[in-house]
Amino acid sequence: MLKAISPVDGRYANKTNELVDFFSEYALIKYRVYVEIYYFIQLLEQNLPSLKEFPREKISVLQAIVDDFTLDDAQKIKDIEGKTNHDVKAVEYFLKEKFSLNNLESFGEFIHFGLTSQDINNTAVPLSIHEALHTVYKPLIHSLRDILISMAKNWQDVPMLARTHGQPASPTLLGKELYVFVDRLQMQIHALSTKEIYAKFGGAVGNLNAHAVTFPEVDWISFSDQFVKSIGLKRLKYTTQIDHYDQMADLFQNLSRINTILIDLCRDIWMYISINYFSQKVNKDEVGSSTMPHKVNPIDFENAEGNLGIANAIFYHLAEKLPISRWQRDLTDSTVLRNIGVPFAHSLISVKSIIKGLGKLQLNQEVLNQDLENNWAVVAEAYQTILRREGVAQPYELLKAYTRGKGSMNKAQLMEFIDTLPVSESVKSELRKITPQNYTGIVSF
Repeated sequence: MLKAISPVDGRYANKTNELVDFFSEYALIKYRVYVEIYYFIQLLEQNLPSLKEFPREKISVLQAIVDDFTLDDAQKIKDIEGKTNHDVKAVEYFLKEKFSLNNLESFGEFIHFGLTSQDINNTAVPLSIHEALHTVYKPLIHSLRDILISMAKNWQDVPMLARTHGQPASPTLLGKELYVFVDRLQMQIHALSTKEIYAKFGGAVGNLNAHAVTFPEVDWISFSDQFVKSIGLKRLKYTTQIDHYDQMADLFQNLSRINTILIDLCRDIWMYISINYFSQKVNKDEVGSSTMPHKVNPIDFENAEGNLGIANAIFYHLAEKLPISRWQRDLTDSTVLRNIGVPFAHSLISVKSIIKGLGKLQLNQEVLNQDLENNWAVVAEAYQTILRREGVAQPYELLKAYTRGKGSMNKAQLMEFIDTLPVSESVKSELRKITPQNYTGIVSF
């Protein structure tokens, strides 16, 4: 760990270990084995003459190759790759050896039948993404959303000074401001939940050439569609040798939008901490500064923001690069695909940091209230709109002249202003009841 080049596998390894089974080299090899084995099993259902004698009781033996796959198995495949200098061919040779050990060597040539490497890779990688999203990412992002919902509801009646352009603005509600992030996340989570994950499975140039010429009587298009569907994916109909990656790019852009929303959340919470709207629970063993003993820094939100930025940089590159290939294929996608787990890992680190940071927050409601008391001018919007209703000439200009650029104004100054207005006493009474604390509009969530 101390010699890890990437912090994902070093400093933050304990925060990303859930992804090892989906995006590590071991995981990629296992997913390749899975695709090869279950493809072979599907071939058995086609009544191909060469496979009619396959003993059906041995199907469980094939499934066990996947179910019992170990690190030692993965290392054997890596050792074979050291000789072949081809990672997918190494899987094929490993499986042929397994077939031989189980007296199935006569059927070994139908491992990888009619396929190209990218049929395996462009099915294995999307399958790993699909399962990582379902098993790790979605539950975690749902947890964060639920925490924000709970916080928003707890603070839904807490008035707070809004700031537009960094300046005091019409009051709002703390809970509603948090719920803005909930709503934004919900939209992107919904978009994520509706996305289908696609696989490329169509032979050397996408036309199932070898399949069709060898066994022309088989409906290989339907076969391929059904096989990919059986493992939880959807098959791309028209491809070159490789996935065109448009749908994968769309997925990465969806994930980067979630990260962008979270960056916005981190910065807002950081700012609220800086003006003491929130304090943070103190861990007596932690140190906030090597020289300033008093400091309690918002490190969880800073850590999250930095990692979200790295994740997005890689997601952006994946989304921009993967859909571009020279003619029917070049190899640039291969090395790039190996980095898919990296932005997932940085995203995971970030979400966990945000959840940790939110758990430390303590609301300083008296600070929020004092900020409102120091800025009575923010009710000027309310006054001028009621004066419009009453037909007073140029009410906006009237309030502008009295309040703009005059810094903070107190209650007494606004009450004096109300006394000068050319409206009935009942309207003046209505205006006097408006305060920075109750001028918060209507919100429902």
